[in-house]
Amino acid sequence: MPSQALPGTVDQVLALLASQDYVADRKLATTILLALKMGRPLFLEGEAGTGKTEVAKVLSAALGRRLLRLQCYEGLDTASAVYEWNYPRQMIEIRLAEAAGTVGPDTRDKLAADIFTERFLIRRPLLQALQSDDSGPAVLLIDELDRSDEPFEAYLLEVLAEYQVTIPELGTIKAAQPPLVIITSNRTREIHDAVKRRCFYHWVDYPDQARELEIVRRKVPQAADILSREVVAFIARLRQMPLYKLPGVAETIDWAACLTALDKIRLDPETVEDTLGVVLKYQDDLASVSSQQISGMVESIRHDEEAGR
Repeated sequence: MPSQALPGTVDQVLALLASQDYVADRKLATTILLALKMGRPLFLEGEAGTGKTEVAKVLSAALGRRLLRLQCYEGLDTASAVYEWNYPRQMIEIRLAEAAGTVGPDTRDKLAADIFTERFLIRRPLLQALQSDDSGPAVLLIDELDRSDEPFEAYLLEVLAEYQVTIPELGTIKAAQPPLVIITSNRTREIHDAVKRRCFYHWVDYPDQARELEIVRRKVPQAADILSREVVAFIARLRQMPLYKLPGVAETIDWAACLTALDKIRLDPETVEDTLGVVLKYQDDLASVSSQQISGMVESIRHDEEAGR
């Protein structure tokens, strides 16, 4: 797929995202536009399930660029994130040279230099992102940076500041065209200020009911319209409760799809109670929502529906 021209206005960013069924607010679209225009990384922070990772996927699809994803985790190191040497192939090269009788005092240094060339280099996402292809610079998603260790954050500084990495055996490799870098964090820990300073920051919050309803209509078009409205209204009420983990947009979409699969066109207390595990993922949260509360919320939603007609 050929690369698409970058949007030039906030409205064009909103239209670009909407073409991939991503319903963004204007603040997010503005931050994305600035990141695209100024070649800066985009740092998206917020609760899980609010659509942060989806931004990278949508931009990759809409712009026709490669998506390179680095999923962060505790213990992530350069061998998994940046590069490593293909040691088995290097050993084979050495054994073949020995078998051919070409290894001697005068050739050892040359052999050592030969096995540390790019043909023995295994490129991981960060290094891959520094190379453009026919579709142009890649979209690099560094997902859930808060799950990695602080030393890895420190390593990222060179990449984010200069779009380059240094390999001792080869030297510095710099991107001819910077990739579009999107970093996400669920804020399980604070990310160092030095990383944030190199990025444009945006907090991705839960959408208001009108925007969430539009998201559900786009993602679950087969759902009855009244069911979509009631699902969004019920989720909004759940988010006002003191739960350990509030449901995200991903749970709203999943729940609407599940209820539609059950041939439901409206909420009813029994079905809500039976399917609440799609929305709430902790037993303490499930236990904290009583049958009486569920019935009361469903009744309140129906009353609001009737009053709004």
